[in-house]
Amino acid sequence: MLEGKATVEDTDMPANMQLQATSAASKALDRFDVLDCRSIAAHIKKEFDAVHGPGWQCVVGCSFGCYFTHNKGSFIYFRLESLRFLVFKGAAEK
Repeated sequence: MLEGKATVEDTDMPANMQLQATSAASKALDRFDVLDCRSIAAHIKKEFDAVHGPGWQCVVGCSFGCYFTHNKGSFIYFRLESLRFLVFKGAAEK
């Protein structure tokens, strides 16, 4: 397992959730090929949905850009191996 080797680039998540996100990514990389970004993202999303309720989103890849609105305390962007990970819970529009 690659746990502990992630580099957090930006976040507003509590430390325990950050650890869960990087750990879920590490487990997914152990389970899936590094090129299977869709399965890696699905694994992380399912784990967060199960623990923290539905509505989580996950983007995994080598190079991507995005613009999104998230719930406060639910965003992390980190890198692990050659991949970048974005995990967040979408905010409902008011």
